[in-house]
This record gives sequence, structure tokens and C-alpha cells, in this order.
Amino acid sequence: MSPSGIMQGSPVPKSMRVPRDTWDSPPWNRWSFQHIREILPTTEVWRGSGPVWELPRADADLDKLPFVLTDGSEATLGKWLVDDFTDGIIVLHQGAVVYERYFNGMNERTLHLSQSVAKSVTASVAGVFAGRGLLDHQAPVVTYLPELEHTAWRDAKLQHVLDMTTGVRFDEEYTSPTSDIAKVDICSGWRSRPVDSDLPETIWELIQTFTEKEEEHGARFLYRSIETDVLAHVLERVGGLPLAELLSREVWSKIGAEESACFTVDAGGYALADGGFNACLRDYARFGQMLHDGGVANGVRVVPSEWIARTLGRNHDKFAAPYTDSLPEGGYSNQFWLESPSRRTMMARGVFGQLIYVAPDDNMVVVKLSSWPEFLSTERSRNAYSALRAISACLNG
Repeated sequence: MSPSGIMQGSPVPKSMRVPRDTWDSPPWNRWSFQHIREILPTTEVWRGSGPVWELPRADADLDKLPFVLTDGSEATLGKWLVDDFTDGIIVLHQGAVVYERYFNGMNERTLHLSQSVAKSVTASVAGVFAGRGLLDHQAPVVTYLPELEHTAWRDAKLQHVLDMTTGVRFDEEYTSPTSDIAKVDICSGWRSRPVDSDLPETIWELIQTFTEKEEEHGARFLYRSIETDVLAHVLERVGGLPLAELLSREVWSKIGAEESACFTVDAGGYALADGGFNACLRDYARFGQMLHDGGVANGVRVVPSEWIARTLGRNHDKFAAPYTDSLPEGGYSNQFWLESPSRRTMMARGVFGQLIYVAPDDNMVVVKLSSWPEFLSTERSRNAYSALRAISACLNG
């Protein structure tokens, strides 16, 4: 059931209908993140015709597992999951499912919006293409997209885009209605277009409006969602297909997914690479386990192991506040978050509490899908990492 009666009833009362332009805000996101296809136009990421990767099970009851929150109080995993607006969590240890829980009406087949987890999923296609020699990380972006010669990406390398270390001026302020990320929301179709707006109609057209640099490329990491959309257009140009078809062909059809996934699309049919991907909990786990296993899913090579190894352990020297608030030793590489130079841990993260945590050193993969009331929360993120450490300690004895 939907919380508080959101979108319940026949007909649904007006007061319980999800508003068109605040669907991702609380309390509406508790329903909308599981029902994107009922809100926005989408395109399928086909699972393919192959067999499902059957994950073995070794179920453990972790509900009462204790751990310490950032405020010093003690919580149990089960209670924290409810308090943290969790929709679903799955824990894999040594390749087997040891813990799987659903909340807030979600179930095994529900496609859940992953927000910026989509960035890491998109980057996996870049890893495939790089392994085939179709992409050169050190090549200028304009090698693949000459139309960007007049933009701030004109002298950026593809690696700068992958690592979000370009110097392109881009404002990622989620709560500002005039920020650049707010423009992305409008041009992607996530928000209505204001009356008499002169904004472009598609993400591709919006990309071409960013012509200012605020610093030299390669100087530091600064989170810019639009970088992933530049990357996706490179992939489409190289692969000759829309992103959703490329992801299906190169990744989703090879990981033994249970369900086809989907992307939201803009007016030009472009799949929103920076945040519009939706999949079920177990399939996010299969994607994570593929990365954990060096790019192999159930015996099938998906992503080159060299690309994963190259992603880990990079760019910690370019990582600074405010990102160090939740990841004090963190880094960002190839569209993945890194935990520490001393740990081979890669993460896909999204606002409102989306997380794929891949920790080969712990033989563990964890996926947590949520509908937080806030875009970002350092406290919630730190609590999640504390929970992950407790889970690892319990499973690894």
C-alpha cells in the first residue's frame, strides 16, 4: 500500500494525486520512485532472452543486528531501515543472498528509480567500449562530439568527463529553481516548462549552452550531473544506437536480469543517463555482483576487469569538501564513488538514498533503495556506512 493513501482510491482524490512538478519531493516520492512509468515517458532496457542469473541463498536474520549511529546512539538494522525511509535492501555475501527486505509497498518486481546510480550504470558501457578500443579515455571530447567545439568541453578529455574533473561551470544546487540542475530537470521532462521559457527542449541542446569554464580541466572533482549526459552522447555516437539499446545489448542482457529496466526520456527520446534509470532490487544486486566479480556475471564476461581495476584507487587527491563530509578518504573515478585508497570499494550513489556498495575485500555487495525526505543528508549517509561496516563484521566474523 502507498503511504498515507497517495494515489489510492478509484478515482484517486485530488489531494492524493502526485503533483506534476513535485513528484520527487516528500511525501510524494514515497510512491513516485516506484511508479516512474506512470508519471513520465520511458524507454525499455530489455533484459534479453537469456536465462535469469539465479542467485544462491544463504539467508540470515540481520534485523536485530546492532550498530552505532553517528549521534552515538545504538540502533538495530531492522529499525534503522524503517526510520531511514528504506524501500528495499539486499545483501550478497560470497555471491549468495543473505538478507533481502522490502518496505513501503515495494516487491521483487518493482522498478525503482535509482537517481544518480544511473551514472555508474551508464559508465559500464563506457568500460565495455574502452575494452574494445572504441573509446580512448585521453582523447578530446570533441573527437567524438565535434558539435561541442564552441562549449566549455572543447579542450576537455573524455577522462575529465568520466571523473567529473572538467572545469565546466555547472551549478548542482538541487533546491534552487534557477540552478543548472533545475534546467536539466526541465529539459529532461522531469518538470513542466515554464510559460515563455527560452530553455532548450532537449538535454543535447542544453549541453551546448554550457560555454564557460570556472577552472582548468583536471584541477579537482566537482559533481556535475551534465557530464554523464555528455558521456552518454559519446556512447551513442560511438555505438550507433540509443543509450537504452546500448545498455541492453552490452550489459543488462548479459547479467541475467529478472526484469527489463527502463530510462526516462526527454522530448527527443534521449534516455536520461544522469539519473533516469529504473530497475528492480535484485537486478541492481546482479549488476553490483558483476562488478564485484571483476566484470563477470554468472560466468559471462560483461565489463573488462582492467577497466574496473583502473577505476579503483584513483583521484583521491582531487576529492575535497563538501564530499569529504560523508567520505573523508573518498574519491571519484569513471562515474563511481570510492571509499578509501586502502579499500577496493566502489559505489554507485543517488540522491534521496540510493546506493550500490561493492566491496570485494568483504566479499559483499549491498543495494539500498530509499525515498528520503531530503535530496542529500550527511548524517543519513554516515549512518548507512556504519550499518555496512556492522553487516560486514557480522558476515565475515
